[in-house]
Amino acid sequence: MSLAGGVLSVAAAAAFALTARTQWVSLLISYAIGALLGASFLEVLPHAITVSGDAATTTATVLGGILAFFVMEKLVLWRHCHIEACEGHEPLASDHGHDPIHDHGRSGLLILVGDTFHNFVDGVLIAAAFMEDVRLGIVTALAMIAHEIPQEVGDFMILLHSGYSKGRALAFNLLSSLATLVGAMLAYVALGYVQSAVPVLLALAAASMIYVAVADLIPGLHKRTEIRATVQQVLLIAAGIGTIVLTHHLVDSLAG
Repeated sequence: MSLAGGVLSVAAAAAFALTARTQWVSLLISYAIGALLGASFLEVLPHAITVSGDAATTTATVLGGILAFFVMEKLVLWRHCHIEACEGHEPLASDHGHDPIHDHGRSGLLILVGDTFHNFVDGVLIAAAFMEDVRLGIVTALAMIAHEIPQEVGDFMILLHSGYSKGRALAFNLLSSLATLVGAMLAYVALGYVQSAVPVLLALAAASMIYVAVADLIPGLHKRTEIRATVQQVLLIAAGIGTIVLTHHLVDSLAG
């Protein structure tokens, strides 16, 4: 169920993201921002605080994670500047706001790191639920799939926006989804030890989502200042957040 949960969520997201037209990518980046912020603030971070029981420590971990991702992105930039002479870097959207310009994989790398943490934790939660009750395990796995789909769509858009080909985006997302199986197997062998790391991993996953959305993606939206583009961006961000909220309520109703 852990393997199926990870692969099915990626496959469902890929069915949408890989058929999207190239000109849609810059528009769907706004949706991806909403999905990332919605998932981090409404799902991942509250769960981390609930599991840890210590909001101060969890939020401090998020803060440290954001700083760590900043340093990681700087390292990627420095590496790029050693390969190509550069003084600045391209924005995430063109000056006209129509054609996306890749960012040498920076956003994609960060989102894959955070997604791997998140998938690992999903595997731990699925294993813990199955060890408690088979029915609870099935419901938990289905809930994971439902929650992951909108976020995975956002991840695909970011990978495409970062210059990844559709094939590479699919391959990396599938590889990241295998962390769900690893988390489940480790939880089955040593649930107590693994569960103690869950709040930290969730906090780091939330940090990666927040950092990519706020530091890498939102600045690119400011390249389009006309009213129509701004309204469009706000509505798409709200749609991304709304998808997370609706999915949450749907899963809760099914579980009930």
